[in-house]
Amino acid sequence: MRIVTSFPRTVRAIENTWIPLSDGTHLAARLWLPEDAEARPVPAILEYIPYRKRDRTRERDEPMHHYFAGHGYASVRVDLRGTGDSQGILLDEYHRQEIDDALDVMRFLAEQTWCTGNIGMMGKSWGGFNALQVAARRPPELGAILTVCASDDRYADDAHYMGGCLLNENLVWGSALFTLAALPPDPEIVGAGWKELWRKRLEGLAPFAERWLLHPHRDDYWKHGSVCEDYGAIRCPVYAVGGWADAYTNAIPRLMEGLLGPRKGLVGPWAHVYPHNGVPGPPIGFLQEALRWWDRWLKSIDNGIMDEPLYRVWMPGNEIRPGRWIAEMVWPSTNVEPERFRFAEERVVTSQHVAGSAAGSWCAFGAEGEFPTDQQPDDDVSEVFELSPIGETVEILGAPTVRLRLRSDRPVAMLAARLNDVSPDGSSRRVTYGLLNLTHQDGHESPTPLAPGEIYDVALRLNHVAHSFAPGHRARFAFSTTYWPTAWPSPSPVTLKIQQVDIELPVRRFVASDETLAAFEPPESAPEAQTTDLDPEITVRTVEQDANTGEMVYILTTALTSERRPALTRVDATQVEHGHSTIERFRIVDGDPLSAAAEVAHHAVLRRERWNIRVETRHRLKSDEQHFFVEAEIEALENERQIFARKWRRKVRRKLV
Repeated sequence: MRIVTSFPRTVRAIENTWIPLSDGTHLAARLWLPEDAEARPVPAILEYIPYRKRDRTRERDEPMHHYFAGHGYASVRVDLRGTGDSQGILLDEYHRQEIDDALDVMRFLAEQTWCTGNIGMMGKSWGGFNALQVAARRPPELGAILTVCASDDRYADDAHYMGGCLLNENLVWGSALFTLAALPPDPEIVGAGWKELWRKRLEGLAPFAERWLLHPHRDDYWKHGSVCEDYGAIRCPVYAVGGWADAYTNAIPRLMEGLLGPRKGLVGPWAHVYPHNGVPGPPIGFLQEALRWWDRWLKSIDNGIMDEPLYRVWMPGNEIRPGRWIAEMVWPSTNVEPERFRFAEERVVTSQHVAGSAAGSWCAFGAEGEFPTDQQPDDDVSEVFELSPIGETVEILGAPTVRLRLRSDRPVAMLAARLNDVSPDGSSRRVTYGLLNLTHQDGHESPTPLAPGEIYDVALRLNHVAHSFAPGHRARFAFSTTYWPTAWPSPSPVTLKIQQVDIELPVRRFVASDETLAAFEPPESAPEAQTTDLDPEITVRTVEQDANTGEMVYILTTALTSERRPALTRVDATQVEHGHSTIERFRIVDGDPLSAAAEVAHHAVLRRERWNIRVETRHRLKSDEQHFFVEAEIEALENERQIFARKWRRKVRRKLV
């Protein structure tokens, strides 16, 4: 990455400024301003997230926000209510209060003497979600948004449920957010009252994972904040960005199809990261691309960005053709035609509960071990349907669909479908996948139990993907009734009898204009925040199987040292040392879905001279045929003295999950 040290405008960074809300609460913000903004006002760019601006995201924030400010914008990074140094309590993700607060923040920014009144909103993940949600409220100050790695559908396409199946990410993410919400503000920012603010946060905590378990169907809870409910509510220009290795890519083609106003879509080969840090590569000059977007919509500079293709994506390479950028002027595209295949023979699917061990993480951030491994072990315990070897390169772009005629022997059953690319040497690579709780086969709002033995026609749409099958390779569809530890298993072992499978592949023809696409610039950024890594970090993923008991234990440890302490990083400017480690364990015994157990432990540290904070949390999930059992506990310590501890034990009824 090219580090830029000279900009058209000199930048002044403000460590903290307070933004007053209409109810008297104050939010904390870092601000990067052109030095002369009072004399020459500029538009503002807002990033509004809960991830602690002073320490946890400082390394990421500094090179991006300084870059925008150096090019004539006020770049503003705000901690949500109840997080970082902001006052209040974090009630939930995407709570109505959060969006109301954002409207107050925009009004405040637009009224500042250094601001022209035009505001853009951007963010990755949480910040991408709330940018879309704020846009749907149509604040007059909002000129455009840039949403990265986010979703338009909080129920069907987020960290909680997939196809009506409960994701273990619900517990993983819920425990992470719980731990984050338990951390205190910095005394150097909020002053002597920091400890009282911290205590109020701790006393206001409740396990997020339990709250989300209480809503297993698509009800009003999930419809709130799901902009797919009414794309027409969004009138401002939208640039939607993501990566094929991320978990949120489906939203981008949906937004390109559903939005009515100016819009652009970009999908690269990246994980859950900003594209200028794009891993796996290649990264691109995302900050330059974002700057073009802001210049067009916040400064009314006609720079031609809207004359370029609507939807630009990375087509991975194969042995014959290297990976390259392709583009579509409209979406859905006339360059993509469905190619259909039918398998009419009866097959029986009754999967081992270890099917899914090669899936990798539900959402990859680019670390080693997060991506799916060779799928052959999962294929061996699945029912597979293979197409003939490919004669010439075949490229697909879109969402493959499978339609099945089947019977179930149980009233509650799930189906996992994977599309794999099988090489001539026999190795199997996952291209894309999808899950379906078969009780949701008529929709997610009012699922109904299956009648055992009755024939059902079901459709399962896999995740959007771009992929190139090389000559001699085969497309393999693999079906299983489990996908552990990605998804929680059905309450009983399931046997499905499949009578017919219809497959639809979105085949894209070769388009000559792809060869003349202008290349993205190499990545640029402002200088990074100065930090010191105090410990070597270890991330380990293991899968252990006991041949005698049939138990599989899947373990992921993140950001631990060899002494099993959180690896620490010091922010040189503030002398704050921070670290956050995680241990995830998922257990199941083959043939016994009620043996499924998930446990996630977090260990978070903040410290500086005479200030030492430690928060430890643990979440567990088990189930029987009728209920889920959720356990959570927290211990918070200041200078190794316990100042808060609490445990929760909850029972949540299973509703066709």
